[in-house]
Parts: sequence; C-alpha cells; structure tokens
Amino acid sequence: MGPLFSTSSAGKWLGLVTAIWVQAICGNNYTFANYSDALKSLMALTQLELNNLSVAKDVGKAFGLLSGLASDCLPTSVLLIIGSLEGFVGYGVQWLVVSQRIRPLPYWQMCIFLCLGGNSTTWMNTAVLVTCMRNFPKNRGPVSGILKGYVGLSTAIFTDICTALFSSDPSTFLLILAVVPAIVCLTAVFFLHETPPASRPSELQKETQHFHIFNSIAIILAVYLLTFDITGSHGQFLSLIFAVGLLILLATPLGVPLYSILSKTRSNSDIEQPIEEPLLVKQLRKSDTATAGVKLEDLERKRPLIGEDHTITEMIRTFDFWILFVSFLCGVGTGMCVMNNMGQMGLALGYSDVSIFVSLTSIWGFFGRIASGLLSEYYIWKFGTPRPLWNAASQVLMAIGYLIMAFALPGSLYIGSILVGICYGVRLTITVPVASELFGLKYYGLLYNILILNLPLGSFLFSGLLAGYLYDAQASANADGGNSCFGAHCYWLVFVIMAVACVLGLGLDMLLAIRTRNVYAEIHESKKSIASTTDSSSANN
Repeated sequence: MGPLFSTSSAGKWLGLVTAIWVQAICGNNYTFANYSDALKSLMALTQLELNNLSVAKDVGKAFGLLSGLASDCLPTSVLLIIGSLEGFVGYGVQWLVVSQRIRPLPYWQMCIFLCLGGNSTTWMNTAVLVTCMRNFPKNRGPVSGILKGYVGLSTAIFTDICTALFSSDPSTFLLILAVVPAIVCLTAVFFLHETPPASRPSELQKETQHFHIFNSIAIILAVYLLTFDITGSHGQFLSLIFAVGLLILLATPLGVPLYSILSKTRSNSDIEQPIEEPLLVKQLRKSDTATAGVKLEDLERKRPLIGEDHTITEMIRTFDFWILFVSFLCGVGTGMCVMNNMGQMGLALGYSDVSIFVSLTSIWGFFGRIASGLLSEYYIWKFGTPRPLWNAASQVLMAIGYLIMAFALPGSLYIGSILVGICYGVRLTITVPVASELFGLKYYGLLYNILILNLPLGSFLFSGLLAGYLYDAQASANADGGNSCFGAHCYWLVFVIMAVACVLGLGLDMLLAIRTRNVYAEIHESKKSIASTTDSSSANN
C-alpha cells in the first residue's frame, strides 16, 4: 500500500472506514424475514421447520469460535477473505433455490448452507471488532457504537435497496447478499490492519472529534433510510435517486482519512509528550511485570482481577462472566426470535408486506447502538456509571415492547419493532466494551465469539422451540403441506414469556453493575486524568 497508509494516522482512519463498510454489510444474518416466506412456500414447510432453518442460520455463529481462535494467529485480511467466501457460497446456493434455477435441496442440505451463510459474518465481525478495539482502546464505547450501529443499519440498507430497485424480489435480495459482502470484504483486505493506538493528548482529541464526525454521518444515513421507509411507495425515478444518495452517504466517511492526509504536515510539528498512562492500564502493566518474575506455582495460584487480562479458562471460571452471558441471552435471544419470525408475525396480524417492520427494527436498532455507545462513554467519564446499567435499562424497554405486541393493539407491531430494535442494538453495543473492560483485550477475539454463542442458543430456545411449537399449536394445515395462523393469538404467549425473560435479564444486569462498580470507578479516574492532561497541554500551547 505504500508508506503513506501503512502506519500513518490517515491509514488508521481509512482502515476504520473500510471496517464501517464491512459492518454495513454484516447484517445479512438479520434479513431472514425478507425471504423466509419464499422458502416456506417453495419447500412446503411448517412454521417449526421454517424456524429450525433460521436456527441453522444462527447456529453458524456458534462456529464463530473458530474465527475467535484464528484471530490470535491469522492476520485480519485472511479472516475477511474466509468470511467473504463463506457468505458467497452460503447465500449463493439459497439464491439458486429461491430463484428456482435449481430444485429445492433436501432439508438437511439447506440447513448446512444457511449455517455457512450465518458463519460468514462471524469472520467479518471478529476481524473488524478485534482490530478496531485494539486500534482505539481509549474509545471503546464510541468504536463499538459506530461499528455495531452500521451492522444495525445494514438490514435496512439491503432491504431498502432491494425495495427501491427490485420491488422486494426475494431472489434478487439473496443475490445481493451473496455478491456485495464479498466485494466489500475483499476491498477491506487492503486497508484494515492493526496500528499503534493514540498516545498523545492531541491524538486523543482528534480521535474524539473524528468519532463525532462518523456519528453525525451515520445519523444522517439512518434518518435518510427512515424517511424512505415512512414515505410510502416511490416511483422508479425517485427510487433510483434514493439508491444513488445512499451510496454517496456510505462513501462520505472517506472524508476523515482525506482530511488526515491534508493535515499531515501540520500534525508532524506536534511535539507534545506522551500522556500519563490511565490507572487501569498501569495496573495491567504492573501486574504483567510482577508476574514475569514470580515462580510457576505463584502463577497457578494467582487469578487475575476483574479489569485485567483473562485467559478463556480464567474468564469462564468467574461468576461475572456467567452473569453477563445469561443476561445477554435474555436480551439478544428474544430479539433474534422477533427478527426471525417478523415475516409470520406480520402476516398473522394482516400485513401483506413486512419489509417496513424489518427496516424499522434495523434503523431504530442503529439509534440504540449509536446512542448507547456515546452515552455510556460520557457517563463513565462524567460519573463513573457502570456500563451494564444501560443493558438493564434496555431490558425494561424490551419487556414493554413484547407486552405491547402481545396485546396486538392497532399499530402495536410498529411500536414493538421500534422498541425491540432499540434495545437489541443497545445490548449488542454495550456488551462489546463491557467484555473487554472486565476481561481484557488480549484474548478478545475468542471472548467475543463465546458471548456470541448466545445468538444461536437464543435462536434455538426462543425461535426454534418456543415460537415454533406455540405457532404450530395454533396454526391450520394448508393444502400444500405447510400451515398458517392468523390473529393475535398466534404469538401472544410467545411475547409474554419473552417479557418474563427480559425481567430476569434486568435483575442480572443490575447485579453485574453492582459487582463491577469499582472497575468503572477506576476507568472513570483514568479518563479524568487523560482529560486534565489534555486540557493542560492545550493551555500551554
């Protein structure tokens, strides 16, 4: 790539831009509702069989442990290439089936290809999150919010592009899922890699400013997508204009690395001294130095404290990890159930086109991700507020959303999809930095993918078992061998049980916030010391 982008600030920001693009196409795993009805009809499936297909898609994330292990020994580029190839094959075969270019494959073979497509995103997510969290360790909340925010928007991006240009044709939609992510990942291969983190006050100040720019662009993009969704049907010309505008907005983040190139000469004159290391980092380094000189039996006896780097074995032996794991299951597991069954939920309530609900869940999920990343970081800096409290708040709203959908009042699916989208986004965003803050970044790739096991587990429990069995118990058989259910009763009990699960998650998140308040108090002091150093440097200049 040349020296300009190998280690420079511009290279780091260009890597983040390509990471954003990868995340903007990583939500293909949440788009099942857009083509599930076509699969159900072509393969003459019951709802339980269809839900188990969606579980197979999510089981692909269980094999994300492979990408987590690989992230410790393989470069980012290899992870991206593996993910792009898996997605191309997995979604490509589904496209061949839905477009009827080949006859429907046996059920077990379709499960394999859906699993392959689902697993592709674990390689992409691992490559992006591990690299960017290490590149920007002092801004974990904003980084997580931006990256996870674009994942949330990706479902709406795919859905709206297909709606605008191809009238929501499910076969064309699957072709886009197969081809576009592969192209984007192969582009990111050349630019996304680990770079040294910021070490001077001026660099940290620029990071904060640049993250504000990325957030502003992302919010404009979300509003743009939301406007397209709520303004009803559009003609061919307006739809084409929308698609062009969407591509321009996705390219806009390139302005940040371009600005870094233009200001490179000025930044070279910066002679500030490196900042004092944060308190938490000091403790980690002292721990590492002390540990290097002790005897082997002392190493075996001493366990790391919460906030220090943990091995995977050490992590799973802590009570805090299991609190985080189960509370994460209550939030994302129930959310996956709604996203996987949104097609049938909409049809049961009399909606012929459910793409609006898929987009609403995606777009409002973005707002949940961006807002939680920024607010949690601000409140840690200002008050030392434990980040898990934001997960607790999301569980309350999510439970309310499920109860609203259970009563099936007019507009309840709109309100419910918005609330579930927001809270699902909060959960995914907050849990990413929480895990790194409690257990360290050293083995973060594998740690992240262990937590993501909750996606297939939650999909199996809440979508495959709970929603599948309860729907089929209420449904009537069709002549083609499938079944269907119409009315609020189809999912009433499902929503009530998921609301109870969220109440359980609320209790666990509150417990975790109490247990980790000392860790966040130390992080708070660390951030305050960085801010005071930055202010004094600015005053001296």
